[in-house]
Amino acid sequence: MTLTRDGVTGVLAGIAVPGGGTLVSRDLIRALTVDGGVVRFVIEAATPEDARALAPVEAEAERALKALPGVTSVQIVMTAHGPAAKAPPPSLKIGGHPTPQQGGPQKVAGVARILAVASGKGGVGKSTVSSNLAVALARAGRKVGLLDADILGPSQAKMMGVSARPQSPDGQTIEPPTAHGVKMMSLGLMLKEDEAVIWRGPMLMGALQQLIGQVNWGTLDVLIVDLPPGTGDVQLTLCQRAQLTGALVVSTPQDVALLDARKAIDMFSKLKTPVLGLIENMSTYICPNCGHEAHIFGHGGVAAEAARLDLPFLGELPLSLEVREAGDAGRPIAAGEGANAEAYARLAHRLIAGGMA
Repeated sequence: MTLTRDGVTGVLAGIAVPGGGTLVSRDLIRALTVDGGVVRFVIEAATPEDARALAPVEAEAERALKALPGVTSVQIVMTAHGPAAKAPPPSLKIGGHPTPQQGGPQKVAGVARILAVASGKGGVGKSTVSSNLAVALARAGRKVGLLDADILGPSQAKMMGVSARPQSPDGQTIEPPTAHGVKMMSLGLMLKEDEAVIWRGPMLMGALQQLIGQVNWGTLDVLIVDLPPGTGDVQLTLCQRAQLTGALVVSTPQDVALLDARKAIDMFSKLKTPVLGLIENMSTYICPNCGHEAHIFGHGGVAAEAARLDLPFLGELPLSLEVREAGDAGRPIAAGEGANAEAYARLAHRLIAGGMA
């Protein structure tokens, strides 16, 4: 028997809700998808109080759907609109809508500085820079946290070699795991490795709010935030909710990457977030066989752009097979020795000397 959307809807139409009616008749179901044997949907309540009252209904819906022939997995997200009369305790289910915040950007408890690592486009190595910079700063004696804010494409769990699901002893705050001397948190630790995150803007913003505010970072000298590429919801939410020390913009030297890097710089300017400097990644390639130096993506373009914009140029990072292999293995190159590790160590010391980390 083929599993269909109509069949799933028919089951949900039989699930009663408090106050009368069903999940379907009360129009509480959103974003219903049926992909093979996987059923996904959102239960959208009117208020947080209603959402808590619907918790048994969510469990009943999951039980009933799992009994449906052809269903292999049921994934339900509960969301709510409107502020509650009394704030509920934090939920550790990541992906709800954000809660209102008064008073503008706020400090994160215990965190002295927050550095956002950004890029205008994907593929320039921003996440590699983030993980290696965090490790290099930790090796330089700083207390460091790493937040993977690329909600739709989290990669830091893999690059930092962390697979254990974070613990929450009190059921309200998340204890981040530590790897290579760095406390880190990523949505990738809360999901299956190959599970896609299919969320609209409000859920992205809510997830970021939870990852910042519900993680017990302890006392940190610096929190590195690995942003997604571009100039979207996550960047806007971070700048509006957290007091950032500033942003580091990563680009490769070629013109097409610099074009998008300028957009990222313009975004931070409009959001009144200081850009602390530019980093040229994949700047130089040294052939491991003959030692020939090549500039596959060009060279010096980021330094020239920094000079044109009167922004600090923080340095060049190499294009290296070893860097890629180390990231894939969960052992950032900065945790070892050699020329590649030294490049990140120089970047870390430059930030420390400038009072940025």
